[in-house]
Amino acid sequence: MYKIFSVLLILAVVALGFLSFDITHVSKPEIITVEEWGGKAPTGTKEVQKIEYITIHHAGVVFEEGADPIQNMKNLQRFSQEDKGWIDIPYHFTLDLDGKIYAARPIEYAGDTNTEYDPTGHALIEVMGNYEIQTVSSEQLEALAHLTAWLAQEYNVPVDHIASHRDHSDQTVCPGKNLYKYFENGEFIKSVEAYLNHEK
Repeated sequence: MYKIFSVLLILAVVALGFLSFDITHVSKPEIITVEEWGGKAPTGTKEVQKIEYITIHHAGVVFEEGADPIQNMKNLQRFSQEDKGWIDIPYHFTLDLDGKIYAARPIEYAGDTNTEYDPTGHALIEVMGNYEIQTVSSEQLEALAHLTAWLAQEYNVPVDHIASHRDHSDQTVCPGKNLYKYFENGEFIKSVEAYLNHEK
């Protein structure tokens, strides 16, 4: 009887192992580190936040084809730290026109905003460009969904806590109508769910 119980216990443990492996894995997307793009350290610290939301922004400034995204990151960091007096770039990640992902502010520190919402508890992702004017590429959308899904997995963020800046603020059209339409029609969340459900 003891042997049968032991065998059943081992089988249950193995089954649970397979189950836990099955429900976790959205692979980490390739992320260009701050060191790799030549950024500086934050100029200060903040109270460590607990991530409960993921919020998508755009830069609100046109980013031209052929422009240097690394120089853009450096310019944004200099503006944020020197002109705005923030500790760092206000976002935790940014994406360029090709869908390459850049690390920005350390995610343990809440971001900053020029609008009235409180970004504490939010992982902030910015897409370079102005999507009131520019069109989002398929590469950007795919990279954005992958990064969002990975963050949702890592921080246990439910999909109904994934939204855009304008969903939290009445003072902005960010992330622009040409990106926001993918939130309105549900396509963006479906793409995130496809990663979380191992369909991608």
